[in-house]
Amino acid sequence: MAAADRISAATHHLLEANADDFNKAGAEGISGALLDRLRLTEARVAGMAASLQKVAALEDPIGQETAAWEFENGLQLTKIRVPLGVVAVIYEARPNVTADAAGLCVKSGNAAILRGSSYALRSNHAIGVEIATALEQTGLPGDSVQIMQDTSREGARQLMQAVEWVDLLVPRGGPKLLAAIAAEATVPVVIDGAGNCHIYVDASADLSMATEIVFNAKTSRPGVCNAAEKLLVHREAAAGFLPNMYEKLAAAGVLVKGDGTARSIVPQMEAAAESDWPVEYLDLVMAVKVVDGVEEAIDHIGRYGTGHSEAIVAGDQHVADRFVAGTDSAVVFVNASTRFTDGEEFGFGAEIGISTQKLHVRGPMGLDALTSERYVVRGEGQVRV
Repeated sequence: MAAADRISAATHHLLEANADDFNKAGAEGISGALLDRLRLTEARVAGMAASLQKVAALEDPIGQETAAWEFENGLQLTKIRVPLGVVAVIYEARPNVTADAAGLCVKSGNAAILRGSSYALRSNHAIGVEIATALEQTGLPGDSVQIMQDTSREGARQLMQAVEWVDLLVPRGGPKLLAAIAAEATVPVVIDGAGNCHIYVDASADLSMATEIVFNAKTSRPGVCNAAEKLLVHREAAAGFLPNMYEKLAAAGVLVKGDGTARSIVPQMEAAAESDWPVEYLDLVMAVKVVDGVEEAIDHIGRYGTGHSEAIVAGDQHVADRFVAGTDSAVVFVNASTRFTDGEEFGFGAEIGISTQKLHVRGPMGLDALTSERYVVRGEGQVRV
């Protein structure tokens, strides 16, 4: 709670630091989506504080007993949660990650090394000072959360290879960062990967519901990883759905690209190229493909998806169940927006990332994801024979 109070009290100072970062980044010509990630407002600072409060109110995972049993020889075995140790996060222009990651690491008994981008250096430093002060006020070491001032590529490389110091690295960034991690990291890594998220609208869908879900998933915040990037529409629903959907998206400034069938229904769409299907736009852009049914939608997602979040809008439960079973992503939605893939929305208070891999955790990463488990076996002199 102390960190949340410090963040709230320092709102003016944090906004000043962020304004410097924002203006500098804007002058360097970074994209609008990245600027949106970078920008802090009073509401976003309040959101950081609220997330810290939620994390603080969660049950402490350390020492939790997750399983217990007794053997015939009287040995009693328990399985308990323990901290990972030192968690490092490399992330881009999102200052809120600094607060979220710090709060989750401290609550789960871990130390944190946080390396943000050069674009957010002043913002991250200002947030880090408030968190360190709060830690010291509560009797914890202020340097248990450290903000790296070195934002160079060499500094990132050294962090990726700090095997004696780092127990887990969570990279949150674009393709270049993930490629560097794959090529150079020697510490254990959980990938917070790209979000090429799909929504499939089935022939059985409520088209009014589908319109609202697609619109929300694309436009509510297009520069984040859980925004929908691709729209797949059943051939039988396309003529009744796409014209109104296109008008609503276009009115919101979305550039809509379509395959040949989609453009035959809505000629105003730009032509989608093969290169569009694997792309995470992180912008007001969406590509549309008309498919013959749920199996083609599953196949398309399997080929081009990134294992993040997918959604189906369908009234037919059997079709929805087939989509869930056939789609191999961290989160699958039925009749809901992909924008709900978020640690706070899932009740974790915040998230340190969204894992798109399968080990050791998948999807939004909260407190439990920052722990390991070990066995404690209690006996009364038993020996193995």
